Amino acid sequence: MLRPENVHISHSVRNALNQNRFRITIDKNFREVMTQCSSFPRKDKEGTWILPEMIDAYNELFNLGYAHSVEVYENDELVGGLYGVALGKIFSGESMFAKKSNASKTAFVHLCRHLHSQGFEWVDCQQDTPHMRSMGGELVSENDFMEILRHNHIYMLSNGEKHFLK
Repeated sequence: MLRPENVHISHSVRNALNQNRFRITIDKNFREVMTQCSSFPRKDKEGTWILPEMIDAYNELFNLGYAHSVEVYENDELVGGLYGVALGKIFSGESMFAKKSNASKTAFVHLCRHLHSQGFEWVDCQQDTPHMRSMGGELVSENDFMEILRHNHIYMLSNGEKHFLK
């Protein structure tokens, strides 16, 4: 988990931001970001969990205003990005990719700045990785995570019914 205002910006990312190396857009190329995330090789992993059916389902969430993407371009080439789902004041990051150094980190910094400006309280990084730790992400206990969800009125779906967390 990470509070958007606490994102850590490394020296190399700060340089990329200051040089305006990349052009950033939000919610302009959602499907392509997901497609790139699904096809981008992962260290020590084969295949992808982002199947075509998931891309279709998340695209529907995008059309409904729940899923969002950040796109990073160098010239006119999509070189990085990320996508996730926003509920309440929490953004749950799903996946990111980078074809160029610092492209995904630049996307994440822009996402955090945007979320902070919109009053979001948390980014759920979902994975405790060195990459997310370097950006300021911290592991939270299950109890703390459930309290964050309760505080933000996020509910679970069970058998098609809505149940607020208590």
